[in-house]
Amino acid sequence: MTTEQAALPGVEIWRGGVNTWDCDEMGHMNVRFYVARAMEGLAGLAAELGLPHAFSPWANATLMVREQHIRFLREAHAGAALHMLGGVIAISETEARVLQLLVHTATGQLAATFQTTIAHVTPREGEAFAWPRIVHERAAALKVEPPEQAQARSLDLSPFTPTASLARAEALNLKRIGLGALSPADCDVFGRMRAEYFIGRVSDGIGAFIGPFRDIVVGHAEPRPARVGGAVLEYRLAQLAWPRAGDRVEVRSGLVGTQGSAMHVAHWLLDPTTGQPWGTSEAVAVTFDLDARKVAPISDAARAELMTHAVAGLAL
Repeated sequence: MTTEQAALPGVEIWRGGVNTWDCDEMGHMNVRFYVARAMEGLAGLAAELGLPHAFSPWANATLMVREQHIRFLREAHAGAALHMLGGVIAISETEARVLQLLVHTATGQLAATFQTTIAHVTPREGEAFAWPRIVHERAAALKVEPPEQAQARSLDLSPFTPTASLARAEALNLKRIGLGALSPADCDVFGRMRAEYFIGRVSDGIGAFIGPFRDIVVGHAEPRPARVGGAVLEYRLAQLAWPRAGDRVEVRSGLVGTQGSAMHVAHWLLDPTTGQPWGTSEAVAVTFDLDARKVAPISDAARAELMTHAVAGLAL
């Protein structure tokens, strides 16, 4: 057991591995499957809190994700063994902030961290109501402090007022990177979109959006990487409403700016029928040298060119 592994807080809430079909064109597990693992882990944490049937069709209470902060720390490749630890950071009358740590089992090193804000809600209406006493009791026993690697690094996690809407996306000329409708397979047992589908829809369309920005980074790099891709380092996702099967979804994206070797971007998940937001997010992404398996730096010249594409006023 490594020092890092020994120091990690929480109880085990999930264990498994990475399948070949979980991996994308970059050769590592795609972001949607990190969130899918986190949702399985959330079911395990719910059981530890005294709610073992929270995600069953007959549940009389369930957990709804309000917000997630994710840090992607190490790649996970096909065949990698993983497990997840979880605990409670804070709990209020109807909500809680929980910690989930995805760990490389072979080394004890962190693959990713999640700080997830959840609400105790009615399964079908999604109306928040008070936690039962047993949850407060068990939450006290599961109390954890987020390790440094789970803390926000480049994103501000302060409360915010959403600015996302289709009208504002049009006004800011945000790029449409996704458009479609949800199928029943995209939804959970209560009929709401599964949590991994927000980040998954962004991932599906990200190439057309971020590709030209990667070309700018590579075009000014010395030496120039022969093969490049992309990777996301940090994410903040807020669910504002939950689409159901048949509902349409549209993803609009824009460049906020640059930070060191990374690009700061925003993605809005919108209802193209009403113009209202389903969710909003921001992320920190890098250009990745696929041969060296390391981040390609942004030169001063590349930064200046990238900033000509930044969208003033773009936020969550």
